[in-house]
Amino acid sequence: MSTRQARTADKSTNDKHTRILKALLQKPGNKFCVDCRKKDPRWASFNLGCFMCIRCSGVHRSMGTHISKVKSVDLDSWTVEQVENMIKWGNEKANMYWEARLPERNIPNESTSGIDPWIRSKYEHKQFAQKGGLPDPSELGPIDEAMLMDLVRIFTGALLEAARASIDSLDGRACLNRIVSFYDDDNIK
Repeated sequence: MSTRQARTADKSTNDKHTRILKALLQKPGNKFCVDCRKKDPRWASFNLGCFMCIRCSGVHRSMGTHISKVKSVDLDSWTVEQVENMIKWGNEKANMYWEARLPERNIPNESTSGIDPWIRSKYEHKQFAQKGGLPDPSELGPIDEAMLMDLVRIFTGALLEAARASIDSLDGRACLNRIVSFYDDDNIK
C-alpha cells in the first residue's frame, strides 16, 4: 500500500470512528455531560466509556491517565478498542456504576464551583461507586439494538467508501486484474 493510500485509509478509519462517536452522542443518555449534565458534550473518557463537556474533561485530565483518559470526539484520532469501549459503556451505564451509592441526585451543575471536588469524589475516591470491581458493562444492561443497527450502517458505509477510494486509485487494467485474480480457480469453490 502506498503512503497516499495509507493516509486515505487512516482518514477513512478516523472518519468512520468520528461518525460512530457522533451517533453515540445522539443516544439520550449521552446528550448530556456524564458529570455536570451540560448539553452537547464533545469530549470523552475512553477508558471510562463516558462523554463529557470541556470543563469536566479538564478535571478528568487533571486526575491523571491512571484514572481517566480523555479525547475530543471531533479533534482526536481514536482506535477501534477505544470506540468499542464507548459503545459498550455510554453515560447511562457509566453512571449506573459510578453513582450507584449516590444518596440523592444532588449533583453540581456546570455553573457551580463544586464540580471539581464532585468529579474527584466520583472517580478518584470512588465514593459513590458500586461495591466490588468494575463490572463488564453487559452486566449493567444490554447494548441498544437500534444503536447497533445505526453503527452497522455507518461501518458498512465506511467500507464502501474505502473500496471506492481503492478502486479510484487504480487504473482500469489494474482493477480488472484484481477482479480476475479474486475469481481465479482457487477462490471459486
